[in-house]
Amino acid sequence: MTLRVVSLNAWGGKLHAPLMRYLANVEADILCLQEIVRTPAAHSDWLEYRDGEHILPQRTHLFEEIQAILPHHDGMFSPTARGELFDGAGTVPSEFGLATFVRASLPIIGQAMDFIHGAFSPHGWGPHPRGRNAHGVRLYSYDGDFPVTIFQLHGLRDRNGKGDTPARAAQAEALLRLIERLWHRGERLIVCGDLNLLPDSDTFEVLSRLGLVDLVTSRGFTSTRTSHYEKDGRFADYMLVTPNVEVVRFDVVAEPEVSDHCALRLDFR
Repeated sequence: MTLRVVSLNAWGGKLHAPLMRYLANVEADILCLQEIVRTPAAHSDWLEYRDGEHILPQRTHLFEEIQAILPHHDGMFSPTARGELFDGAGTVPSEFGLATFVRASLPIIGQAMDFIHGAFSPHGWGPHPRGRNAHGVRLYSYDGDFPVTIFQLHGLRDRNGKGDTPARAAQAEALLRLIERLWHRGERLIVCGDLNLLPDSDTFEVLSRLGLVDLVTSRGFTSTRTSHYEKDGRFADYMLVTPNVEVVRFDVVAEPEVSDHCALRLDFR
Protein backbone atom coordinates (compact mmCIF):
# COMPACT_ATOMS: atom_id res chain seq x y z
CA MET A 1 0.00 0.00 0.00
CA THR A 2 1.42 3.37 -1.03
CA LEU A 3 0.21 6.92 -0.50
CA ARG A 4 0.64 9.69 -3.06
CA VAL A 5 1.40 13.32 -2.22
CA VAL A 6 1.32 15.93 -4.99
CA SER A 7 2.48 19.52 -4.50
CA LEU A 8 1.89 22.21 -7.12
CA ASN A 9 1.81 25.97 -7.46
CA ALA A 10 -1.37 26.26 -9.53
CA TRP A 11 -0.57 29.76 -10.87
CA GLY A 12 -4.05 31.01 -10.14
CA GLY A 13 -5.47 28.52 -12.63
CA LYS A 14 -4.04 30.33 -15.68
CA LEU A 15 -3.62 27.01 -17.58
CA HIS A 16 -7.06 25.94 -16.46
CA ALA A 17 -7.99 23.10 -18.83
CA PRO A 18 -4.76 21.05 -18.54
CA LEU A 19 -4.58 21.81 -14.82
CA MET A 20 -8.04 20.42 -14.16
CA ARG A 21 -7.39 17.32 -16.25
CA TYR A 22 -4.16 16.66 -14.36
CA LEU A 23 -5.67 17.11 -10.90
CA ALA A 24 -8.65 14.91 -11.78
CA ASN A 25 -6.42 12.06 -12.97
CA VAL A 26 -3.27 12.18 -10.83
CA GLU A 27 -4.90 10.10 -8.06
CA ALA A 28 -3.29 12.04 -5.23
CA ASP A 29 -4.19 10.98 -1.72
CA ILE A 30 -2.95 14.33 -0.42
CA LEU A 31 -2.91 17.32 -2.76
CA CYS A 32 -1.03 20.45 -1.65
CA LEU A 33 -1.72 23.48 -3.83
CA GLN A 34 -0.38 27.01 -3.74
CA GLU A 35 -1.72 30.15 -5.48
CA ILE A 36 -5.36 29.15 -5.22
CA VAL A 37 -8.15 31.67 -5.81
CA ARG A 38 -11.52 31.82 -4.05
CA THR A 39 -13.99 34.56 -4.99
CA PRO A 40 -17.47 33.94 -3.52
CA ALA A 41 -19.00 37.19 -4.80
CA ALA A 42 -17.91 36.82 -8.43
CA HIS A 43 -20.12 35.68 -11.30
CA SER A 44 -17.59 35.52 -14.16
CA ASP A 45 -15.13 32.64 -14.57
CA TRP A 46 -12.07 34.83 -15.06
CA LEU A 47 -10.72 37.95 -13.39
CA GLU A 48 -7.40 39.79 -13.58
CA TYR A 49 -4.75 40.34 -10.95
CA ARG A 50 -2.87 43.59 -11.54
CA ASP A 51 0.28 44.71 -9.78
CA GLY A 52 1.95 47.43 -11.81
CA GLU A 53 3.03 45.86 -15.10
CA HIS A 54 2.36 42.37 -13.76
CA ILE A 55 -1.06 41.23 -15.04
CA LEU A 56 -2.21 37.64 -14.55
CA PRO A 57 -5.56 35.99 -15.33
CA GLN A 58 -7.10 34.30 -12.31
CA ARG A 59 -9.64 31.49 -12.38
CA THR A 60 -12.33 32.99 -10.19
CA HIS A 61 -13.68 29.91 -8.42
CA LEU A 62 -10.61 27.70 -8.61
CA PHE A 63 -10.94 26.20 -5.14
CA GLU A 64 -14.57 25.22 -5.70
CA GLU A 65 -13.83 23.77 -9.14
CA ILE A 66 -11.06 21.56 -7.77
CA GLN A 67 -13.28 20.41 -4.92
CA ALA A 68 -15.95 19.47 -7.48
CA ILE A 69 -13.59 17.18 -9.44
CA LEU A 70 -12.37 15.55 -6.20
CA PRO A 71 -15.64 14.44 -4.58
CA HIS A 72 -13.87 11.84 -2.43
CA HIS A 73 -11.48 14.37 -0.87
CA ASP A 74 -11.91 16.82 1.98
CA GLY A 75 -10.79 20.29 0.90
CA MET A 76 -9.37 23.03 3.13
CA PHE A 77 -8.60 26.58 2.06
CA SER A 78 -6.12 28.79 3.94
CA PRO A 79 -6.07 32.37 2.60
CA THR A 80 -3.15 34.76 2.99
CA ALA A 81 -5.00 37.88 1.89
CA ARG A 82 -8.22 39.35 0.51
CA GLY A 83 -7.64 41.85 -2.25
CA GLU A 84 -9.15 43.18 -5.44
CA LEU A 85 -9.26 41.41 -8.79
CA PHE A 86 -10.36 43.28 -11.88
CA ASP A 87 -13.49 42.54 -13.89
CA GLY A 88 -13.30 45.00 -16.77
CA ALA A 89 -13.47 48.46 -15.23
CA GLY A 90 -14.71 47.17 -11.87
CA THR A 91 -13.16 45.16 -9.07
CA VAL A 92 -14.23 42.12 -7.05
CA PRO A 93 -12.88 41.12 -3.61
CA SER A 94 -11.05 37.79 -3.82
CA GLU A 95 -9.09 35.54 -1.46
CA PHE A 96 -5.75 33.95 -2.34
CA GLY A 97 -3.80 31.24 -0.58
CA LEU A 98 -3.22 27.54 -0.01
CA ALA A 99 -5.55 24.61 -0.59
CA THR A 100 -5.10 21.12 0.82
CA PHE A 101 -7.18 18.14 -0.31
CA VAL A 102 -7.10 14.86 1.64
CA ARG A 103 -8.70 11.63 0.52
CA ALA A 104 -11.68 11.03 2.80
CA SER A 105 -10.50 7.51 3.69
CA LEU A 106 -7.53 9.11 5.52
CA PRO A 107 -8.81 10.60 8.79
CA ILE A 108 -7.36 13.95 9.79
CA ILE A 109 -6.29 13.47 13.41
CA GLY A 110 -4.54 16.83 13.82
CA GLN A 111 -4.22 20.11 11.99
CA ALA A 112 -2.24 23.35 12.25
CA MET A 113 -2.23 26.53 10.18
CA ASP A 114 -0.55 29.82 10.95
CA PHE A 115 1.41 32.64 9.38
CA ILE A 116 5.15 32.15 9.12
CA HIS A 117 5.78 35.59 7.65
CA GLY A 118 3.64 38.65 8.26
CA ALA A 119 -0.08 38.32 8.87
CA PHE A 120 -3.42 37.97 7.09
CA SER A 121 -4.26 41.05 5.03
CA PRO A 122 -8.06 41.53 4.94
CA HIS A 123 -8.10 44.91 3.15
CA GLY A 124 -5.86 44.44 0.13
CA TRP A 125 -2.90 42.39 -1.02
CA GLY A 126 -0.50 44.53 0.98
CA PRO A 127 3.09 45.65 0.30
CA HIS A 128 5.84 43.22 -0.68
CA PRO A 129 7.02 40.95 0.82
CA ARG A 130 3.49 39.86 1.63
CA GLY A 131 2.29 37.59 4.42
CA ARG A 132 2.73 33.84 4.02
CA ASN A 133 1.16 30.94 5.85
CA ALA A 134 1.74 27.21 6.16
CA HIS A 135 -0.82 24.44 6.63
CA GLY A 136 -0.25 21.00 8.11
CA VAL A 137 -2.38 17.91 8.57
CA ARG A 138 -1.65 14.84 10.68
CA LEU A 139 -3.31 11.81 9.06
CA TYR A 140 -3.73 8.16 9.85
CA SER A 141 -3.32 5.41 7.28
CA TYR A 142 -5.54 2.47 8.24
CA ASP A 143 -3.96 0.27 5.58
CA GLY A 144 -0.41 1.06 6.68
CA ASP A 145 -1.32 1.41 10.38
CA PHE A 146 0.72 4.59 10.87
CA PRO A 147 0.28 8.37 11.25
CA VAL A 148 1.97 10.87 8.94
CA THR A 149 2.21 14.67 9.10
CA ILE A 150 2.28 16.72 5.90
CA PHE A 151 2.95 20.46 5.77
CA GLN A 152 2.79 22.74 2.78
CA LEU A 153 3.74 26.38 2.30
CA HIS A 154 4.25 29.10 -0.26
CA GLY A 155 7.42 30.86 0.85
CA LEU A 156 7.64 34.62 0.86
CA ARG A 157 8.40 36.38 -2.40
CA ASP A 158 11.13 39.00 -2.45
CA ARG A 159 11.44 41.22 -5.53
CA ASN A 160 15.23 41.09 -5.12
CA GLY A 161 15.31 37.34 -5.75
CA LYS A 162 15.35 34.03 -3.89
CA GLY A 163 18.52 34.53 -1.85
CA ASP A 164 18.67 34.33 1.93
CA THR A 165 17.44 37.36 3.86
CA PRO A 166 16.69 38.04 7.54
CA ALA A 167 12.97 37.71 6.73
CA ARG A 168 13.53 34.28 5.18
CA ALA A 169 15.60 33.19 8.18
CA ALA A 170 12.75 34.23 10.50
CA GLN A 171 10.27 32.42 8.24
CA ALA A 172 12.28 29.19 8.52
CA GLU A 173 12.30 29.36 12.31
CA ALA A 174 8.56 30.11 12.38
CA LEU A 175 7.90 27.14 10.11
CA LEU A 176 9.95 24.88 12.36
CA ARG A 177 7.95 25.99 15.43
CA LEU A 178 4.66 25.44 13.61
CA ILE A 179 5.68 21.93 12.54
CA GLU A 180 6.66 21.08 16.11
CA ARG A 181 3.18 22.09 17.30
CA LEU A 182 1.61 19.29 15.26
CA TRP A 183 4.20 16.65 14.37
CA HIS A 184 5.06 13.88 16.84
CA ARG A 185 8.79 13.19 16.74
CA GLY A 186 9.55 9.74 15.41
CA GLU A 187 6.55 9.74 13.08
CA ARG A 188 6.72 10.30 9.32
CA LEU A 189 6.97 13.94 8.23
CA ILE A 190 6.72 15.52 4.77
CA VAL A 191 7.14 19.24 3.99
CA CYS A 192 6.48 20.57 0.49
CA GLY A 193 5.54 23.57 -1.58
CA ASP A 194 6.80 26.53 -3.54
CA LEU A 195 9.44 27.70 -1.08
CA ASN A 196 10.77 30.48 -3.33
CA LEU A 197 14.32 29.55 -2.31
CA LEU A 198 17.62 28.60 -3.89
CA PRO A 199 18.93 25.07 -3.22
CA ASP A 200 21.73 26.37 -0.96
CA SER A 201 19.37 28.34 1.30
CA ASP A 202 19.97 28.27 5.05
CA THR A 203 16.31 27.27 5.41
CA PHE A 204 17.26 23.68 4.56
CA GLU A 205 19.79 23.67 7.39
CA VAL A 206 17.05 24.80 9.77
CA LEU A 207 14.68 22.06 8.57
CA SER A 208 17.43 19.45 8.84
CA ARG A 209 17.08 19.78 12.63
CA LEU A 210 13.89 17.76 12.17
CA GLY A 211 15.69 15.18 10.03
CA LEU A 212 14.22 16.53 6.79
CA VAL A 213 16.06 16.00 3.49
CA ASP A 214 14.98 17.50 0.16
CA LEU A 215 14.16 15.03 -2.62
CA VAL A 216 14.49 17.49 -5.53
CA THR A 217 18.15 18.33 -5.12
CA SER A 218 19.28 15.10 -3.48
CA ARG A 219 17.95 13.11 -6.45
CA GLY A 220 19.64 15.23 -9.10
CA PHE A 221 16.75 17.24 -10.52
CA THR A 222 17.92 20.51 -12.07
CA SER A 223 14.66 22.46 -12.42
CA THR A 224 11.16 22.70 -11.01
CA ARG A 225 9.92 25.21 -13.58
CA THR A 226 8.17 24.70 -16.92
CA SER A 227 8.61 26.45 -20.26
CA HIS A 228 6.05 29.05 -19.13
CA TYR A 229 8.66 30.47 -16.73
CA GLU A 230 11.03 32.63 -18.72
CA LYS A 231 13.34 33.98 -16.01
CA ASP A 232 16.65 32.63 -14.74
CA GLY A 233 16.72 30.43 -11.65
CA ARG A 234 15.01 27.12 -12.26
CA PHE A 235 14.41 26.11 -8.64
CA ALA A 236 11.44 27.10 -6.49
CA ASP A 237 9.61 23.95 -5.38
CA TYR A 238 10.82 21.33 -2.93
CA MET A 239 9.64 18.22 -1.09
CA LEU A 240 11.41 17.20 2.10
CA VAL A 241 10.99 13.95 4.03
CA THR A 242 12.27 12.34 7.19
CA PRO A 243 14.30 9.10 6.85
CA ASN A 244 11.36 6.91 7.93
CA VAL A 245 9.37 7.96 4.82
CA GLU A 246 9.99 5.03 2.48
CA VAL A 247 10.12 6.62 -0.97
CA VAL A 248 8.73 4.31 -3.64
CA ARG A 249 8.90 6.94 -6.40
CA PHE A 250 9.53 10.66 -6.62
CA ASP A 251 9.16 12.80 -9.74
CA VAL A 252 9.39 16.41 -10.78
CA VAL A 253 6.60 16.24 -13.36
CA ALA A 254 7.72 17.96 -16.57
CA GLU A 255 4.70 16.86 -18.63
CA PRO A 256 1.93 17.83 -18.84
CA GLU A 257 2.64 21.50 -18.24
CA VAL A 258 -0.18 22.78 -16.03
CA SER A 259 1.50 25.87 -14.55
CA ASP A 260 4.76 27.78 -14.70
CA HIS A 261 5.80 25.34 -11.93
CA CYS A 262 6.22 21.59 -12.23
CA ALA A 263 4.18 19.36 -9.96
CA LEU A 264 6.11 17.31 -7.40
CA ARG A 265 4.78 13.76 -6.97
CA LEU A 266 5.77 11.41 -4.17
CA ASP A 267 4.66 7.81 -3.69
CA PHE A 268 5.65 6.44 -0.28
CA ARG A 269 4.96 3.58 2.09
